[in-house]
Amino acid sequence: MRFLRRNWRTEADIVDLRQEIYTRVCEAARHAQPAHAKAFVFAAARNLLIDRMRHARVVPLEVAVDLDGWAVTVDEVTPDRHLTARDELRRLQAGLDLLPARCREVVVLRKIEGLSQREVAARMGIREDTVERQTAHGMRALADFMLGGPGRIRRTVSGSKSGVGQ
Repeated sequence: MRFLRRNWRTEADIVDLRQEIYTRVCEAARHAQPAHAKAFVFAAARNLLIDRMRHARVVPLEVAVDLDGWAVTVDEVTPDRHLTARDELRRLQAGLDLLPARCREVVVLRKIEGLSQREVAARMGIREDTVERQTAHGMRALADFMLGGPGRIRRTVSGSKSGVGQ
């Protein structure tokens, strides 16, 4: 509770946060018992606070603007634009399919599901710098493919490390 009080600005939310942490810890414990319970609980609390901060930054459209007051023309989705968008999605999927499995998974988790590098690394059991490298390689290959290239990953040799297999 001290951790929550120290790190959350609204005292009225503390009890709800504690209950949410209990829920998360119990759900996770169903799958496996954590090796270090105290560290696990604090990590769950930290992650919950991060999630709440992210959601607090999102302002509902109704609150942000009065749409009736705007003189904006509606940009209708014509059948042509709909087909073009579908083609682009198919092309993106084809580009993703060309990526090596781990690289594809990293790109999907980072860029489509919106997870952080740390979250992807934890989920996949790899290092954060590997996530960063795989994301960069994958995005370059996808951009190349979307622009008409072969969409192959090009790794460069820098110093004594080669990016191969990372």
